[in-house]
Amino acid sequence: MSGTELEEPGQIKRAVIDASAGAVAGAISRMVTSPLDVIKIRFQVQLEPTVSWALTKNESPVKPKYNGLFRTAKEIFREEGLSGFWRGNVPALLMVVPYTSIQFAVLHKVKSFAAGSSKAENHAQLSPYLSYISGALAGCAATVGSYPFDLLRTVLASQGEPKVYPNMRSAFMSIVQTRGIKGLYAGLSPTLIEIIPYAGLQFGTYDTFKRWSMVYNQRHRSSSSGSDNQNNSLSSFQLFLCGLAAGTISKLVCHPLDVVKKRFQVEGLQRDPKYGARVEINAYKNMFDALGQILRTEGWHGLYKGIVPSTIKAAPAGAVTFVAYELASDWFETNLT
Repeated sequence: MSGTELEEPGQIKRAVIDASAGAVAGAISRMVTSPLDVIKIRFQVQLEPTVSWALTKNESPVKPKYNGLFRTAKEIFREEGLSGFWRGNVPALLMVVPYTSIQFAVLHKVKSFAAGSSKAENHAQLSPYLSYISGALAGCAATVGSYPFDLLRTVLASQGEPKVYPNMRSAFMSIVQTRGIKGLYAGLSPTLIEIIPYAGLQFGTYDTFKRWSMVYNQRHRSSSSGSDNQNNSLSSFQLFLCGLAAGTISKLVCHPLDVVKKRFQVEGLQRDPKYGARVEINAYKNMFDALGQILRTEGWHGLYKGIVPSTIKAAPAGAVTFVAYELASDWFETNLT
């Protein structure tokens, strides 16, 4: 029997562990950060300014529905109740579970190929460049596999009250009837262009911070014990900090493309006039046209609408995802037979 045949069961088990741990991590992270995500989406699809200093420079007589993080949170709670902060959470979970499952499974497979080994300790020795590339490839695969749920989540989270679509099924049927199957993939191009640097930065930065922390632990424990202590494992708090930094950095760099993606996703969405101007169907020819139009009509601020709740969300989301993944992965590896 060949070595490859012997390794196959172990590879299948590893893939199941990575997918399961990724699903658990994604679901937990999504539930925790949903309120900030809803606020971020409301900002991103609003054509009017979302902060006071931008309002003073805008000549539009239309008063924006949402202005400022705390005011927006208060407005959503007043009109929609506590459940409004979890609007679109069902398709969000249906999106994030396969997304993180695919992402972590592909990430481990690519890292195993690059390192020539499936062992985590060998993955830790990969160069930062390979970590970035692995993260980018994993992010692309996960995006394509779960994108329709991402679009449905955005549509449901952005509609406000009164609801245009009472549930995910009605939103799905309306989009397919008016825009065809391709409507479920509106905004996929800027999403893929965004996810390459975003996922690459997220996983590459996370691995880099983990590597630095392990070196720090080894030096600190060696100096404390007076011997060359090889135990450089990271605590849950250190993993949390690494994920926090990775989530923040990647989100700050890639936010403008996320705004463009959201605009494509809500093209033609019917909403109550109190929410301001809507994004008309075919408002943007392509990603570059969207960037140019937003820049001309809304200024630089337009490309960073929702950056505050997005960054506040990205930091704990990244931290919770990575910590939950590491803990769930260890649990599955110990208990999965």
